[in-house]
Amino acid sequence: MGSHFGGAVGLVIVAVVVLSAVFAPLVATHDPDALDVLNRFSGPTAQHWLGTDHLGRDLYSRLVHGASVAMAVALTAISTALIAGTLLGILAASLPARSERLILILFDVISSFPSLVLALAVVAVFGPSTMLVVIIVAVTLIPHFGRVARAQVLTVRNAPYIEAERLLGASSWRIVFSHILPNIAGPLVVLASIDIPVVITIEAGLSFIGLGVRPPLASWGTLIYDGYAYLSDSKLPVVIASSALALATLGFTLFGEALRDAVDPRLDGER
Repeated sequence: MGSHFGGAVGLVIVAVVVLSAVFAPLVATHDPDALDVLNRFSGPTAQHWLGTDHLGRDLYSRLVHGASVAMAVALTAISTALIAGTLLGILAASLPARSERLILILFDVISSFPSLVLALAVVAVFGPSTMLVVIIVAVTLIPHFGRVARAQVLTVRNAPYIEAERLLGASSWRIVFSHILPNIAGPLVVLASIDIPVVITIEAGLSFIGLGVRPPLASWGTLIYDGYAYLSDSKLPVVIASSALALATLGFTLFGEALRDAVDPRLDGER
């Protein structure tokens, strides 16, 4: 019962964040970069629903556009890692032991670099770039999906229906894309949904320290930094931006856990 309630709450939060990200220009009430210096640090009003920041920019509109940045980074990085990791995982499970070992060694090498540490190092050398952050996060997540894909392929590749396809003369490509891939997709999609809040947090952290999204582009990380820098003038901006990030992370986490339980009900019964 608790799992279903948490999943429902997570679904609502995810729906709000995704719809806000997709329809940001329609949902926002102001231009997120428009300045209104005379109304700096304004509290919530009919004109500015969540108040304004240190430059008089509308906080609600910047939060909405920040959701677009967060979702764009998260979905692009995770979809790239999901596709590349799945293909490498399937390839590793299909190759001879020596070739498979090379792919697993590659996974181990990449996994030895934490996403945030690698992102800090690369961005410090090449300069802040949203696309660079996406590439780094995607690369570091590839082993995550590759190992799961390989394990799932090893589980299903000797199933009776796969053997029947081989006896009927089906090609390896047909077996992979028509039978193996659909049967291993569930755990991989669940894994991707659970990784979304991790990527959102990484992007916000890099933007907070000035190595992610560049101002004046709205990002939850830059909003938190701006609020922190002017904390003595008003606590509202940092509280609102931090709450939005925490709520989005919680929503995607609850949704991912509920999706995992739906794919494998045994996990829910073991609790």
